[in-house]
Amino acid sequence: MKIAMVGSGYVGLVSGACFADFGHDVVCIDKDPAKIESLQAGIMPIYEPGLAELVGSNVKAGRLTFTTDLASGIDGAAAIFIAVGTPSRRGDGHADLSFVHAVAREVGENLRQPAVIVTKSTVPVGTGDEVERILRDANPGVKFAVASNPEFLREGAAIADFKRPDRIVIGTEDEWARQVMSEVYRPLFLNKAPLLFTSRRSSELIKYAANAFLAVKITFINEMADLCEKVGADVQDISRGIGMDGRIGSKFLHAGPGYGGSCFPKDTLALLKTAEDYEAPTRIIEAVVKVNDARKRAMGRKVIEALGGTDAARGKKAALLGLTFKPNTDDMRDAPSIAVAQTLTDAGVSVAAYDPEGMDLAKPLMPEVAMQPNAYAAIEGADVVVIVTEWDAFRALDLDRIKAIARTPVLVDLRNVYDPAEARAKGFAYSSVGRV
Repeated sequence: MKIAMVGSGYVGLVSGACFADFGHDVVCIDKDPAKIESLQAGIMPIYEPGLAELVGSNVKAGRLTFTTDLASGIDGAAAIFIAVGTPSRRGDGHADLSFVHAVAREVGENLRQPAVIVTKSTVPVGTGDEVERILRDANPGVKFAVASNPEFLREGAAIADFKRPDRIVIGTEDEWARQVMSEVYRPLFLNKAPLLFTSRRSSELIKYAANAFLAVKITFINEMADLCEKVGADVQDISRGIGMDGRIGSKFLHAGPGYGGSCFPKDTLALLKTAEDYEAPTRIIEAVVKVNDARKRAMGRKVIEALGGTDAARGKKAALLGLTFKPNTDDMRDAPSIAVAQTLTDAGVSVAAYDPEGMDLAKPLMPEVAMQPNAYAAIEGADVVVIVTEWDAFRALDLDRIKAIARTPVLVDLRNVYDPAEARAKGFAYSSVGRV
């Protein structure tokens, strides 16, 4: 089957490469000529483990190609996926659907054969109705159906998530579209991956509901971590104790500096706006958004406290280890490190930093931060070392070396990577999240 993937960003590129690896003939389409040229040369626009190898092998096999020409790219395709960005709209927080609508219009103008148009972008409830209207207005004579197929990929584990999904959600009321989408995902269905068919609107809402619920879990355990510090409990024990309950589950119960990335911040905000539009308040999500935003700055204040307070911190140096919102990605969108660094510089603290993949994207977001070539270069002469992102490279640092090159042995572990007793035995003034 020929599949067209309009949009070659994170979702489109990973999905297109995986579909090609299943044996489909996939064309990835993008308006950016530089991106397409880079992809044709084997250069990935994002960092995702295993992606370059997956793309390369399928390009070599002739199953995966790239183009800027939408008309030729969708020609003969049975399924055309829309996988373009839906960022938060400036000013009101609604999802910006201008890219989705523009693609729908261009697809409609160039569609010459029956096809299922699939919104893989994260879109608010009712977007499929508007996409269908745009397509019908642009090309009333061609047979098509519009389906929703949200993605549930974790950055850093996207390929595994695509190939071994918890579920595949497809929203359509059209039997022909259902048959086409079943054929698209047939290789996964043969491996017993759950294929959940719903109405289109239910499918659109499932994506937002899932991300909002995970954001709730993260924010809940972060608030429990604050309480643990007050009462002398250990948040990791709390996480294990409640996570072993099958009704709760252990995932996303790791205390830290707050959630970030490309999905949770914008999706919780978009869900709030949708709820407001339909006069169905979501008070829990409102609280989650506010608490998470406040938490990132609070982590900066935690570092200042470790330096002795606001007056004592001025003129000192902090070393930030990890800048991306999570490990195994170069994604800096809404990363907690941005707020932490800003809080520190506002307090007169100079900041040096190292991240294995994210520094190029971090530089324009935090121009006041001195990027360093490795962790120990960042730590040299620091008054406090702060672990912001739990990269594997930071899990076994040489604490004796750090103590020797830092100005003062102060370690603030915002990801609870180290054992407090061991760090203190090495002579560090150690603080973490939700542990005493």
